[in-house]
Amino acid sequence: MREEHGFSTGSVLMSFLLGGIVGAGLALLFAPKSGSDTRQVIKEFAGDAKDKAHHYVEEVKGKVTTGIDRGKGYFEEKKSMISSAFDAGKDAYEKEKEKLSKESQEENA
Repeated sequence: MREEHGFSTGSVLMSFLLGGIVGAGLALLFAPKSGSDTRQVIKEFAGDAKDKAHHYVEEVKGKVTTGIDRGKGYFEEKKSMISSAFDAGKDAYEKEKEKLSKESQEENA
């Protein structure tokens, strides 16, 4: 998620969601309705909030899974590049070692 001024998009969205839930809950509690009407409204609101929270969690799971998959791909790509560079360096070292060994033998002969 994108960080901007220290707050990620997810934390801002979650803050608005929780603020809305708290505000709606307080509005229901102080509304001039009968107890059974208020309970019915709270029950409907809770079910709605549960559905929205479930949807949000599924959306976040999808984004996290996508991010993890991208990260794994990036890691494997860089790992392969580093391994290839290491092998090339190792081969170059061995060739240079052989070259120096031959030069040393020629000088001694």
